Amino acid sequence: MSFPVRIPIGHWIDLVVIWLTDNLASAFDVISQVVGFILIKIDFFFNWIPWPVTILALVVIAWLVSGRRIAIFTAIALFLMGSLELWAEGMSTLALVTTAVFISVVLGLPTGILSAKNERFDALLRPILDGMQTIPSFVYLIPAIMFFGIGNVPGIMATVIFSLPPMVRLTSLGIRQVDFEVVEAGHAFGSTPWQLLVKIQLPLALPSIMAGVNQTVMMALSMVVVAAMIGAGGLG
Repeated sequence: MSFPVRIPIGHWIDLVVIWLTDNLASAFDVISQVVGFILIKIDFFFNWIPWPVTILALVVIAWLVSGRRIAIFTAIALFLMGSLELWAEGMSTLALVTTAVFISVVLGLPTGILSAKNERFDALLRPILDGMQTIPSFVYLIPAIMFFGIGNVPGIMATVIFSLPPMVRLTSLGIRQVDFEVVEAGHAFGSTPWQLLVKIQLPLALPSIMAGVNQTVMMALSMVVVAAMIGAGGLG
């Protein structure tokens, strides 16, 4: 017995996808070229640096950020990766993650600021972000293949979509948590909205924003491995 009401949403989505691929193919090509150019440059840079310099730099960063134990673990892990003849693949993965995080920060930071400033935009954006964080990671590979084909670029685009929500949410949260009295003091001294944002709100929200960057890096790293299923390079 068939259901009396049918909503052909799948057919409608197919029509939208066909329209996008037919009418916005040039836009997707431009995006693909830009993202591919950024990835190639970052990948070349990481593979150009001698491995001892890379290990030393990452160990120093780990020591300064997390202490001696993490620094020792970083040195052992990187040396082991090179010993297993996976250094080039590891640098490619690092380039993929760096590119995805860079794009996520460029998109997520202004979106989070706008979300904190505009309640209507925040109300519209919140369920979208909830959906993005609920959908399994494999699902993001489907539209990436539809619009960008197979390779590194669709892998990066899927990774950006997957890792973008924490950047947006924590940027918005950090700006909202800035002390109202500090903001009022800025207004009292004649600060413009831009000065208020750049010199007061963003610096005070920096811990929350950096937490967003941290979460974006972690999610990008997990997604880059999955993106190998559609031809993304690296350790995946």
